[in-house]
Amino acid sequence: MQAIEETTMQDEANGPAPEFDEETLALAAMVFEAARRGDAVAMADFLDKGLPPNLRNDKGDSLLMLASYHGHVELTQLLLTRGADPSLTNDRGQTPLAGAAFKGETGIAQLLLDHGASVDGTGPDGRTPLMMAAMFNRTAMVETFLARGADLNARAVDGMDALGAAKAMGAQDTAAQIARLKAEATG
Repeated sequence: MQAIEETTMQDEANGPAPEFDEETLALAAMVFEAARRGDAVAMADFLDKGLPPNLRNDKGDSLLMLASYHGHVELTQLLLTRGADPSLTNDRGQTPLAGAAFKGETGIAQLLLDHGASVDGTGPDGRTPLMMAAMFNRTAMVETFLARGADLNARAVDGMDALGAAKAMGAQDTAAQIARLKAEATG
């Protein structure tokens, strides 16, 4: 997620949009910057004027992806209540929930889950949000996902599970946490 990006507007229903004039591109840049900054007031105004809540940039990042990734609770809530899809993936197959896990945004993760995000949703690589939380040593996030029904034994395409992901990244706290939970489950 880059701080500055060229924008090509697209939405889920219509796919890639045609080329736009400079004024439209400037407006798009303002919209995506508002999402990154967490400007809920400006975003509410854009949405009130007909902006689609699932608008995506040239990388496929939705407004919700940007708001949740950057930890903006109020804007995430606004977008979700206005119809943003909590499971919409970007061009790399990443979900807003995986972004929240990566950044350690437990409150955002709970909000996304409350609005229908799949706790075990994956992109093409098969990595779940639990695996992402484990990789980056996010113990509270691991607890949140497991409390919401995450599959502790799910495996990515490469065969790695959350424990393996934690160990591979040297995430000692989550590796110990998950090993303990697995031991409790089997014995």
